[in-house]
Parts: sequence; C-alpha cells; structure tokens
Amino acid sequence: MKTFQIKEKMWSLGGTFTITDDLGIPCYRVEGSFLSIPKTFTILDMQGNQVSHIEKNFLTFLPKFEISLANGQQFFIEKDFTLFKPHYTIKNLNMEVQGDFWDMDFSLLVNGRAVAEISQEWFRMTSTYNITVYDDTYSDLTISLVIAIDYVKELERNSK
Repeated sequence: MKTFQIKEKMWSLGGTFTITDDLGIPCYRVEGSFLSIPKTFTILDMQGNQVSHIEKNFLTFLPKFEISLANGQQFFIEKDFTLFKPHYTIKNLNMEVQGDFWDMDFSLLVNGRAVAEISQEWFRMTSTYNITVYDDTYSDLTISLVIAIDYVKELERNSK
C-alpha cells in the first residue's frame, strides 16, 4: 500500500509540481506545458523516467483528454453533453469508479476489489488530494487519472 499527496502550487507556470508520499518524500514530478496548444502534462518518476503523458484533444466539440501510460495503456476522459451538472465518462480504463468522481471522493475498483481511493481536502488555497493505492501496480495510472481530472475541473472553473 502506498499513500500520496498532491498539492498544486498556486502560481506555478505551466503547472509544474511534485507529488509526495505520506512522509513528504517526492515520488513524482508533473510538468505542464506553458502556452502551448494543446495543453499537455508529462508525469515523471524521480529518476526522470516518463510515467505518463496527458493531452487535451484540440479539435473536439466537447473536451476530451487522452492519457497514455509508459506501459502502453491508454484511456480517455470525455465530457458528456449535459444541460446542467457537468458529467464526464472515462473510456478504456477497464475499472469501475465508485463514489463521486466530480467531487474527487471515489474509489477505483478492479473486479469488485478496491485498488485505490482518492479524496480531496477542502478549504485549501490550492487543490490538495490524498491518494491511497492498495495495489502498487496501479500507482502510475491512479496518479495520472487524478492529474487529468483536476485539469478538467480547472477548465470548468475557468469557463464560468
């Protein structure tokens, strides 16, 4: 079991920040593109190896994000057409999301078994997420998913 905390720096250019474990030891580095279209994020381990790449598709009617993991796995987050509350679909993940995806309080399940839990701390100046991964093989995927969802939420906040 591993526990991570993501605290975004409020004023970081391009969205560059470090993800730590529960002891405060850096585990991942997130590097967001600055002034480039489409917006991308690259997640690296602390040895500088790429863990995943997140890219917002540019020519789509509704927002769509492609997440490519270093192991070759790909999944997508797409905004669904709704009139009121925003709704997103995760495609190609082969997992079940249980809980409130939009409020960042959910679990990821494989064959009915929880492999990770994600929760957001409220009343903070920046987005702060606590992530518990029960199966270490899902660490990279879970971190990448949380970064992608947070960016989707940031776009929603900025569009209002």
